[in-house]
Amino acid sequence: MIYFSQAQTDALLLEDIQGGDLTTRALGIGAQPGVMAFYHRQGGCVSGTAVARLMLSSLGLTVSDMVADGEQVSAGQRLICAHGNSAALHQGWKAVQNVLEWSCGVSGYLESMLSQLRQRYPDGQIACTRKAIPGTRLLATQAILAAGGIIHRGGCAETVLLFANHRHFLTNPNDWSGAIARLRSHAPEKKIVVEADTPDEALAALRAAPDVLQLDKFTPEQATEIVRQAPSLAPHCTLALTGGITLASLASYLDCGIRLFITSAPYYAPPADIKVSLSPDARGI
Repeated sequence: MIYFSQAQTDALLLEDIQGGDLTTRALGIGAQPGVMAFYHRQGGCVSGTAVARLMLSSLGLTVSDMVADGEQVSAGQRLICAHGNSAALHQGWKAVQNVLEWSCGVSGYLESMLSQLRQRYPDGQIACTRKAIPGTRLLATQAILAAGGIIHRGGCAETVLLFANHRHFLTNPNDWSGAIARLRSHAPEKKIVVEADTPDEALAALRAAPDVLQLDKFTPEQATEIVRQAPSLAPHCTLALTGGITLASLASYLDCGIRLFITSAPYYAPPADIKVSLSPDARGI
């Protein structure tokens, strides 16, 4: 589970309710007891409910019947329910709905990708990058983990990853062995990951024996050829595909033999359709 501070969940609420709910106030219904429930119309892998609970609780609402992040729900199933006064319920409504729709959209998309991948490779993995929509990094991380994916890099200080933009500043940008040796010397506890933009770069990188080689925007045919040659050049190197990996394109890469895919596509998935129902609560009368 990803930890969200009170300040972070309050910020999610304050995006929408800094002035309260004017309609509820104008109608004079804020003190009435009520109940609010959120339903997943499509069904699928759930994420965002833990954050939703914190947001609703911060408003003084009592939360019940919560489905845990990572669970699979059927179409129309209830995700979470809250009881309390009408003013608090209406303030939490859209802010929580937004969190659930976006989070469930991400987790559902990635779960579909993983299902497709693991039909071919049960040990296949999909790692999601740090290129999330600004301001959504923690929600995105929670959604990726809920769906069974892994995080590629939480930040640029977390792992060693040699890009062409780094190599451009070296005396000899094509000296893969020298660059990798230097990285191993200065970060001995880290795996050395490098990215290649062309087949020639990939072969040169493999001769320097990195721990992981990312193939960026390779065609399926190019990737297949690298997979064929890699065992003789760097038998212990893990190959990964990145760049343009989506739910639609994944199938075209499943014959190349690579089991690790790196993507940011789930962050831009269509939001899930979350229905919200509010009504008076007879228990509070």
